[in-house]
Amino acid sequence: MTALFCSGDAMRGGRLHHNVSAHPFLGAVRTAPHYRMYSVRDEFPALAEDPSGDTPLAGEIYDVPLSAIRTDFLPDEPPELELTVVELDDGRDVLAVGLRPGVLERQSDELTDITVHGGWRTYRGLPDPS
Repeated sequence: MTALFCSGDAMRGGRLHHNVSAHPFLGAVRTAPHYRMYSVRDEFPALAEDPSGDTPLAGEIYDVPLSAIRTDFLPDEPPELELTVVELDDGRDVLAVGLRPGVLERQSDELTDITVHGGWRTYRGLPDPS
């Protein structure tokens, strides 16, 4: 099993939650502060590492087998995202999806920095399901 960080629609209440809902929910967490979060066309969030970042970003982690990440989770991810590793605010490293290299430069007109909101749910005005 692998800890998978979800920060968008795979979180509880999201339209893609079915991709992880069969696996153990390990809790609500935050990233280490050295990331930025972008809204891509206001359709989905994307994490990008930023050493000057100062805002931990909200998400959830699930205990998911690598085979399920491959067959259930990744096929629904948009082409702007790729599998990566992120650091949580407690120092753990976990799998996640993040912005592919070069997307920020090539598609900057489609990205809105939403880091100040602290996460996708807050940005979208969605309730916390806990």
